[in-house]
Amino acid sequence: MIPGEFIYHRPSTVAEAVSILAQHGDEARPLSGGHSLIPMMKLRMAAPEHLVDLAGVEGLKGIKEDAGTIVIGAMTTQHEMIHSDLLSEKLPIIRETSLLIADPQIRYLGTLGGNVANGDPGNDMPALMQCLNASYVLTGPEGNREVAARDFYEAAYFTALAPEEILTAVRIPTPPSGHGFAYEKLKRKVGDYATAAAAVVLTMDGNTVSSCSIALTNVADTPLHAADAEGILTGSSLDPDTVKKAIAAAEAITEPASDGRGPAEYRTKMAGIMLERALARAAERASS
Repeated sequence: MIPGEFIYHRPSTVAEAVSILAQHGDEARPLSGGHSLIPMMKLRMAAPEHLVDLAGVEGLKGIKEDAGTIVIGAMTTQHEMIHSDLLSEKLPIIRETSLLIADPQIRYLGTLGGNVANGDPGNDMPALMQCLNASYVLTGPEGNREVAARDFYEAAYFTALAPEEILTAVRIPTPPSGHGFAYEKLKRKVGDYATAAAAVVLTMDGNTVSSCSIALTNVADTPLHAADAEGILTGSSLDPDTVKKAIAAAEAITEPASDGRGPAEYRTKMAGIMLERALARAAERASS
């Protein structure tokens, strides 16, 4: 199918883009990479009358560190994040996750902002941003506001982003050097959405977990921050009994749909297995 008719806008500044969105309200949608929105438009699941292309907006790309925070512009592509020396040094889990998204052709155009702002529960970056305790900079007619990634997602394709706002940047606290990390993703084939996936970032003090962060992908209608599982693991030695309890706590918050990726019960168990693998790899990578 082809999309319905729409008016195309290509603003050159954030202020101009926000003005267009404010003028047209729910009838307008911003376009970043387009890999979620365009397929929905082709299926007539989304039918914006005004499409606001952000590709020409200045200042929405780039990766920098600012006072202990990594700041990534919303229009920064997956390809650019994969090849960022700063991210490879400070946040290597982003590169690891980006390499599991779709294929190289899509990663050349797909953006971080588009991946996290659309509210698609199958996207990989939303759960990763929850795991990293990131916040999103939302820019609207009244200026900027920040919303934590853990508070941003309300339901599938419904977020805290107002119709007249644009997600302009992602801010991530820089993890301590020597942290362990892993993103484990089960998928049917290369480039597919996750059947289930788990992100883990942890630090170790000797053989003891001093901090732990966990999030899950595509096993509910939003990404899931597994706070109870984190609490169980923090202060532990990752002994088998404690890991088993943490996995059970993470599985308990999942509500996957039964679909072509498998029945709900299978996908819940796969989330637990992905978490178990991610914990093992993160612990192996962590420096005491």
